[in-house]
Amino acid sequence: MRYVSTRGRAPELGFRDVLMAGLAVDGGLYVPHEWPSLPTASAPEARSYAVRAAEVMAPFVGGEIADAELRAMCEAAYATFRHPDVVPLVDLGDGHHLLELFHGPTLAFKDVALQLVGRMFDHVLAARGDRVTIVGATSGDTGGAAIDGVRACRRVEIVMLYPAGRVSDVQRRQMTTVDEPHVRTVAIDGTFDDCQDLVKAMFADAAFREEQRLAAVNSINWARVMAQVVYYVVALERLGHPAVMSVPTGNFGNVLAGWIARRMGARVGGLVVASNANDILTRFLATRSMDARAVTPTLSPSMDIQVSSNFERLYFEMLGRDGAATEAGLADFRRSGSLRVDDAAWAAWIEGVFAGYRCDDAATLATMRDVHERHGMLIDPHTAVGLHAAREHRRRDPRPVVTLATAHPAKFPDAVRRATGRTPELPAHLADLMSRPERVHALPNDLRAVQDFVARRAG
Repeated sequence: MRYVSTRGRAPELGFRDVLMAGLAVDGGLYVPHEWPSLPTASAPEARSYAVRAAEVMAPFVGGEIADAELRAMCEAAYATFRHPDVVPLVDLGDGHHLLELFHGPTLAFKDVALQLVGRMFDHVLAARGDRVTIVGATSGDTGGAAIDGVRACRRVEIVMLYPAGRVSDVQRRQMTTVDEPHVRTVAIDGTFDDCQDLVKAMFADAAFREEQRLAAVNSINWARVMAQVVYYVVALERLGHPAVMSVPTGNFGNVLAGWIARRMGARVGGLVVASNANDILTRFLATRSMDARAVTPTLSPSMDIQVSSNFERLYFEMLGRDGAATEAGLADFRRSGSLRVDDAAWAAWIEGVFAGYRCDDAATLATMRDVHERHGMLIDPHTAVGLHAAREHRRRDPRPVVTLATAHPAKFPDAVRRATGRTPELPAHLADLMSRPERVHALPNDLRAVQDFVARRAG
């Protein structure tokens, strides 16, 4: 398998090089040269999540990691999850299911990919005798999951940026309480979009990128998206019939993984894009125009995003894989704050596949309260956004729907308590999280200041 950049000017790479590069040197995102078909499952009655994960990802890895080694990495990664099914399906009745993706070490869906990606980094770096500096941006969950994924890897320095005051206390502490010399957490005076722009700018600085040996674990890294494809495949195989998937969506990586699973042949009946008040994607699906606005803080902070970077991968497909056109369209979006899609591309790629729904904070709380009253369950606000959208969609489409439950309710105790009157408890391995000492560095939204910090602290 070879990989190409969505901007069309970077050289093609194999899987290992794409894993380590993250962002392409032309500023684009890597995608497979062609989309493979879904591999046939082996021994379904005895198959574990790890085994199926290795099967689904093997075509993307293209033999650059031996099948036995890939399977061993998957088994080690998913042994860290607290549930034997790794990502269990919960039947809510009336055609609704929840796919619980939060049973990993940091209680968020990001663990599904990052527990594996950390092991892949370790494997490739050891083989090459190399070291890297990971720089990442997080709207909440990626930071803790990435740090946990690489904390045992001594060939990695990691610097994680997050928007100061715009993540939950639990999310922040999962980053700032990790007492490892190769881990640095930075609070940026700005939004997640500002953090993401800083990371992209560091990668775009070729000299700095090479000098610091930069690598990425955000979903700009193809391996993140690849690993997320698996749980769509597994969920639908367990369900035994097609279903619409409702996805709480900010940076578009999670819903893109669903689109890829569908493209490979998984029985994804459609994709519901569930947005909070930062509803740029929902408005796009309603108007065919992507128009950026200021970021609004909400009860679901991991979705407080206006620039959904993974949309670029789908946009590239919509433009017939024309890298120059993709780059020009995105440059216009950056300048004008608006991006439109023509009728032919819309009919071919969006219509009948994607639907979008908005859920404000009041509806989020109402959904959390309703689930608690009906089922005795606590759900986090991001999952509530997804479930609200799923319910709205079923008013128009009677097909079964699976909502991705993306975070454990204990990551957002204030919102859960406000909705239900109950305070969710952290699992035992995080029971003392709120009393652990924090280590955090505060920096302005300034590229030079951040680069100086990375250069001083890393390497």
